[in-house]
Amino acid sequence: MTDPARLTHFDATGAAHMVDVSDKPVTDRVAVARGSVVMTTETLALITSGQATKGDVLGVARLAGIMAAKKTADLIPLCHPLPITKVALTLTPDPALPGVVVEATVKTGGQTGVEMEALTAVSVACLTIYDMVKAVEKSMRIEGIHLVLKDGGKSGRYVAGDQP
Repeated sequence: MTDPARLTHFDATGAAHMVDVSDKPVTDRVAVARGSVVMTTETLALITSGQATKGDVLGVARLAGIMAAKKTADLIPLCHPLPITKVALTLTPDPALPGVVVEATVKTGGQTGVEMEALTAVSVACLTIYDMVKAVEKSMRIEGIHLVLKDGGKSGRYVAGDQP
């Protein structure tokens, strides 16, 4: 069970609040998140061949992910608005799934981390892929969205168990 004292988004009375980071030092921070959209081989071929009716699926999803990372504080109520210095998304077609693996890297120099921004970028990029090809396959699945890496700040480095 999680120790309630470690849940920083709740005050002593249990009310939700935004964490005060004003006394934390500004440090370089990075987060990487990953997820995937699983689909049929036919849908994946439609995407990779550039034949989707709505256009460049992977290009649009990349831009959507970048935009989402920048809007995270508007979407997640207790997230701090951050001066993001980098957002990069890779969208890799993977015939073994079959589907597309989405990975986002977000960086900042700030007083709090960018994990939520990386996770939001992946989520919205995956949703955009779904939206752009749902007319041909409604059974696609968005799976495995998780934090892969986080570095910087008081808690230091975290690397997910599925990473080298």
